[in-house]
Amino acid sequence: MATRYWIVALPVQSADGATVAAAKTALWSRLQDSISRHSFDTPLYRFTVPDLRPGTLDSLLALSDDLVKSNIFIEGVSHKIRRQIEDLERAGGVESGSLTVDGVPVDSYLTRFVWDEGKYPVNAPLKETVASIQSQVAKIEDDMKVRVAEYSNVKSQLGQINRKQTGSLAVRDLSNLIKPEDMVTSEHLVTLLSIVPKYSQKDWLASYESLDTFVVPRSSKKLYEDNEYALYTVTLFAKVVDNFKVHAREKGFQIRDFEYSPEAQESRKQELEKLLQDQELMRTSLLQWCYASYSEVFSSWMHFSAVRVFVESILRYGLPARFLSVVLAPSTKSEKKVRTILEGLCSNANSSYWRSEDDVGVAAGLGGETESHPYVSFTINFV
Repeated sequence: MATRYWIVALPVQSADGATVAAAKTALWSRLQDSISRHSFDTPLYRFTVPDLRPGTLDSLLALSDDLVKSNIFIEGVSHKIRRQIEDLERAGGVESGSLTVDGVPVDSYLTRFVWDEGKYPVNAPLKETVASIQSQVAKIEDDMKVRVAEYSNVKSQLGQINRKQTGSLAVRDLSNLIKPEDMVTSEHLVTLLSIVPKYSQKDWLASYESLDTFVVPRSSKKLYEDNEYALYTVTLFAKVVDNFKVHAREKGFQIRDFEYSPEAQESRKQELEKLLQDQELMRTSLLQWCYASYSEVFSSWMHFSAVRVFVESILRYGLPARFLSVVLAPSTKSEKKVRTILEGLCSNANSSYWRSEDDVGVAAGLGGETESHPYVSFTINFV
């Protein structure tokens, strides 16, 4: 599937009493023939734009000023949702599938585009149609921000728990490293947990008994070691705990506050399981919402593109609306050849006018792109 398409509108010239429809058919045949002979690997499709309500020239000029900015916004929301879908599929180990609009692959939806008269009446003022599309896409974007924030919050909570369980001994949760027999708790005695830098273990073993008078001799035992620290126990009288902590800190040993509680450990385990379940439920729900919303935004984007083709074609070719709109997907190596074919199908007068030194400025004024052509042309990027 191609990910980049051109939407192009060529001027239709009717002569010798031929109808506009007949002239359009003839131009389509010429375009098909030229593409097949000179760029046979370029897919080519009709892009059917209905007879919309053009309004006044002033209204079209005013609308064209906003078309490019509006397109950037709608395209941006489409890409945001697509990236979110990719992230969610990757997080769930789901193989990425093709995105669709009402069950139709997005590339087919573009190349077989049909205007939705029920959703966007053709007789409605163009300004209203554009405003409706923008409002709908903006609402979806706002909804996405809220949903993604909720999902990210759960992910953040899980991340904090994982860091506590997998971080260094200086910060991680110690409950799963401690057994009941490691701790001594009585009316007078208490066991503390000391975090000792790996390079200072000999110093700890040689000095912990002298950090305070009431330390139980030979009571220190190593329970665990990571890349940076070792976890040691030490038993002493409860009345000297504060003094022992001060002296230990002075020698570079960290005493971690810890109270062994099977109930608290079980509670943390249940909390983790619930967060994992919540995360998966939210991921699945958000993914389904993104699929549906991408379909809605992409459909809106294509209807907006049809309006854009209509407006720019009238401003460029005049009234009544006489243009042939098509979709092409040329490869990079074929782009120059296809541009030459398209230019050759424009009238000489039109082509000469759009090659003037004011090309770029005029094109920009009609909602065009940086590169100027003697016909309406803009690019649709799926990704």
